[in-house]
Amino acid sequence: MVSTISSSSAPSSCSLLSSEFFPTRSTQPFKAASLSWVSSFPRVNISISSIADPPTPTLNKNSVVRAAWTRRSRGEAAKKPNRKSWKQKTDMYMRPFLLNVFFSKKFIHAKVMHRGTSKVISVATTNAKDVRSNLPSLTDHNACRVIGRLIAERSKEADVYALSYEPRKDERIEGKLGIVLDTIKENGIIFV
Repeated sequence: MVSTISSSSAPSSCSLLSSEFFPTRSTQPFKAASLSWVSSFPRVNISISSIADPPTPTLNKNSVVRAAWTRRSRGEAAKKPNRKSWKQKTDMYMRPFLLNVFFSKKFIHAKVMHRGTSKVISVATTNAKDVRSNLPSLTDHNACRVIGRLIAERSKEADVYALSYEPRKDERIEGKLGIVLDTIKENGIIFV
């Protein structure tokens, strides 16, 4: 049996869709849906009295405005001793190959290092077997000349033609050290 619903037995569709369950557009408050960037700012009421009397700025005598490019004073440099100078920052790029010479009581050691990578480019020492067997003394002036010649040859093989030497504190370039440096210069290496 097929039942048919008469309009008298079913609740009226008007009562289910009344305004108390589903508010219509007329009952909701109207809100402007603008997509402009002005609508995203809150509205501020500005009166003429607030513009007429602006607050006066107060200057603090202890506050100092300094530009970013100002030179540091000596007192500031003393407070921050770990800041490197321009020469300290650029020296390892301007003079990358550093000669290091060490004189012990028995031997003479010399090496050329790359400052940036700390790689050893060339080494010469009187303690090596081939040099030790040919020299009567391992620390005299003749040994210094041999070490200088070996350093120059081995540096040229590594395509290094310019070296730098930084003497230690209170170290003079004379005597055995002077002989090593002069021999390196004579063999075609430039000191920068």
